[in-house]
Amino acid sequence: MSKPERRNQIIDAIKDSTSPVSASILAAQLNVSRQIIVGDIALLRASGHNISATPKGYVFENDENQPAFGYTGIIACKHDEKKLIEELYAIVDLGGTIIDVTIEHSTYGQISGRLDISSRRDVDEFINKLKLSQSKPLSDLTDGIHLHRIGCRDECTFDLIVKDLVEREIALT
Repeated sequence: MSKPERRNQIIDAIKDSTSPVSASILAAQLNVSRQIIVGDIALLRASGHNISATPKGYVFENDENQPAFGYTGIIACKHDEKKLIEELYAIVDLGGTIIDVTIEHSTYGQISGRLDISSRRDVDEFINKLKLSQSKPLSDLTDGIHLHRIGCRDECTFDLIVKDLVEREIALT
């Protein structure tokens, strides 16, 4: 199979999937290494394909596969790694989806990471992935200061999430 054929199959697999597709799954399907897939994804992005990486795998971005939220807001937070699970659980327990995390890095400027965390199970998977990969949260680069874009059914739900995080001394006011 040629490189262009493989890249077209990657695009088709991601577009056709109703859930994120990991590089490992793509590699197994196409009989190449995970590193080849990561490189192909980088080249596809560079050529204009709107592919995003999430903790669960790759997704093709368009308006059709964006979850519809009644309200989306941004919360500024500051905490250490010990309060990470508490923060994430609090948001999902009150009906929020953590769409992404953003930091303002002194050298690179704004850096964002897609999360799509909407349940305790998603939180646990995210935390386990951090541990297994021996990675640190993005907020470690900014003394714990970060933003979360939160999707929820309405502004009242968002306000409850903010109030709860303020009481936990996680959200900045």
